[in-house]
Amino acid sequence: MAELFHSMMQFIVSLFAAGSIQSATPAPAEGPLPLQQSIPGGLTVIPVGYGIQPPAVSFNGQQVMVIRPDEQKPWLAMIGIPLSQEPGETSIRVGNKSIRFTVNDHAYPEQHLSVKKNHVNPSAAELARIRDEQAQMAAVYTHYSPARPWQPMAWPVYGEMSSAFGLKRFFNGEQRNPHSGLDIAAATGTPILAPADGKVVLTGDFFFNGNSVFIDHGQGLISMFCHMSVIEVEAGEEIIAGERLGQVGATGRATGPHLHWTVSLNNARINPLLLLSPWQKSKILAAAQQQNQEQAEPTETSHE
Repeated sequence: MAELFHSMMQFIVSLFAAGSIQSATPAPAEGPLPLQQSIPGGLTVIPVGYGIQPPAVSFNGQQVMVIRPDEQKPWLAMIGIPLSQEPGETSIRVGNKSIRFTVNDHAYPEQHLSVKKNHVNPSAAELARIRDEQAQMAAVYTHYSPARPWQPMAWPVYGEMSSAFGLKRFFNGEQRNPHSGLDIAAATGTPILAPADGKVVLTGDFFFNGNSVFIDHGQGLISMFCHMSVIEVEAGEEIIAGERLGQVGATGRATGPHLHWTVSLNNARINPLLLLSPWQKSKILAAAQQQNQEQAEPTETSHE
């Protein structure tokens, strides 16, 4: 266990210079499974039986991802815990029975930012736009698509983590929703790569998030990439890990060029670091190297 955790942290820090991780240290799971952290914004894995077919599992009214990496072992429910979850005992539904588990308390740090006034207190017209965009995003986050093979994620852009997941955020002194993803600082135009296989289900220019791409990785696992300068994919495209999605930018509510990366599981925003794995290291490195070579070659067109 300790060796797996040590290798995971070496991978994150040395490969991508991700900076200091400000959230609590996750407890490692065995094999290629995600790290577990049973706190608001975390993830827990619960055995749910040995049947031939996966059982139907739900949490907070949302269908839950169920995987079975080893046929000799039970089905596993991978449960995303929302940031709004109250600490204490809670339960999942497995068929017609309940399985209880505990969500531990966790105090996330604060972050204070200065942004344009209308990005803190939008006008009536902007609020109408925001409500429409929230409805589009909610439809993506609550959708449950057929199962794909379980696949750990890779770091989506070459850059340092500049803002951790879960921070209590204050914009121009006013408290707003906590940071439901993590930020990776990188220069405008830096390629953004898919962290895992999936399908592009939504793209667009959003009021807060700017140019954004949403990928459905199957069974309620969704990733979102925000503030892009350029989007290079379209809704409906099938994507493999390491494929190019677009370029880093500062569109929407942003204080500078960076990638905001959100991961949602059963409609709960969770810490993306829990899903990273060295298993994806060679694929993402090869893709990043190829993108760097393409950028170095002279071209007749510009994305700026």
